[in-house]
Order: sequence, then C-alpha cells, then structure tokens
Amino acid sequence: MEQAVPSSAKIAIKWSLIYVLVAIVITYASEIAKLSVNSPVKYVTYVFLIIFLLLAQKEHRDKLGGYITFGNAFVTGMLYGIFAGILTAIFVYIYLSILSPEVFAQALEQQRQTMAEAGKLSGDQIDKAMDIAKKYGPILGSVATVFIYAILGVIVGLIGAAILKKEPSIYNTTDPTV
Repeated sequence: MEQAVPSSAKIAIKWSLIYVLVAIVITYASEIAKLSVNSPVKYVTYVFLIIFLLLAQKEHRDKLGGYITFGNAFVTGMLYGIFAGILTAIFVYIYLSILSPEVFAQALEQQRQTMAEAGKLSGDQIDKAMDIAKKYGPILGSVATVFIYAILGVIVGLIGAAILKKEPSIYNTTDPTV
C-alpha cells in the first residue's frame, strides 16, 4: 500500500491563512493604537511572513519523513508566497475600500503633503494624482501586494529551501527492496 505524498499546496494554504489572520490582528492593533500609517510597525508583518514560510517548508519536510529536496522546499515556499499574497490582497482591498477607508484617506493626505513639500509638482498635478489615487488606490495596492508577496516567496523560498533541504543518503533508505 502506497503512502500518499503530502501536498505542498495544502501546507502552503494552511500557513498562508495563519499569516493573513496574524496580519489582520497586527493591522487592527496598530489602528486601535492610533499608529501612523507610515509607522515602522507595519513591517512586523514581514517578519511573520518569513517565519511562516519557513515553518511551511519545515512542516512539508516533516510530513515527508524528515527529508525534502531543494525543489520541493522551494515550491512550498513559492506557493506560500503566492497564496499569502492573494489572501492579503483581498484583505487589503476590503480594508481600504470598505472596512477602514479613513486609513486610506489619511495615507492619501500624507502623500499629498509629501508631494507638496517636495515642490516638484504644481497644485493641479498633485490634485490629479490624488484623484487617480482615490479612484484606483485600493485595487492597485492589492495587485502590488500579490506581486510583492510572490517575489518575496520566491526569494525567501530559495533561502529556506537551501537551509531546510535534507535528502536521504544512499545508505539511509527505508525501501526494503533495496
């Protein structure tokens, strides 16, 4: 009777869901604490993104009997990055457009001030830029999130795969026919 190979996609989805829940908690905790939109606390979610990616790869290795190839570990990390990006993008869009549009408005106002202080654009150009940002900001932020997380998934997935790969030696086999 053949043992089923654990699915890297299922493991990646599980850890992606855990990550998104943690990111939501951090987002609302920073909102409740009235932290600035540009607060460095927002980068804490990236620490969890990396930790959970490595945990997904480790879980996949453990389910494979303690051994995993570089390729399998990489695929798990990459899938985790893609799934985390998609789920986070959905949350970002809903958060900025429905749940907390005032946070988006605050970010736009800070951006307007930054553009005005730079002095490179006229008032009309700044107004046009802000109108476009109001219209398409949440959707563009969501699309950017998917790509950024996918890229991070690839980069950190490569590093994690290099660290966590463990292939059985030719002398350590569990196959009784060898």
